Amino acid sequence: MQRKQDEIIYPSAERIAEYNILVLSAIRSKKSDKAEVLSSRKLSEIVDGCKMLEGDIYAKATYLMKSLIQKHPFASGNRRTAFVAAKDFLLNNKAHFGITDDPSYSRVMIGIREGFYSDAEITEWIRYHEN
Repeated sequence: MQRKQDEIIYPSAERIAEYNILVLSAIRSKKSDKAEVLSSRKLSEIVDGCKMLEGDIYAKATYLMKSLIQKHPFASGNRRTAFVAAKDFLLNNKAHFGITDDPSYSRVMIGIREGFYSDAEITEWIRYHEN
């Protein structure tokens, strides 16, 4: 079955939980890092919010990334999981994602967590960043 051209592919809460397991097995920053969902409800709300959000694919990726970082549904690796989830979301929907997996961008992710960046600034970073 072929999907409609304008149909957006969204990750499931289960898929995002799998990303958390993957990032923690690949990029362990602390010995105490643990792949565990702290709130399935928050995770489901994030996915549902992304689906309901008005806006283009980049606005939705921004919502997904920011919500995963700020709502903290996992015991560890929320920022790493948010990065991978947003990247995969965009790539699955044939959109550009030019941000490399560079550890120096952790400062941007911390800034997102702390509310230093507006949604427009995050969207611009995701949409136009080139390495």
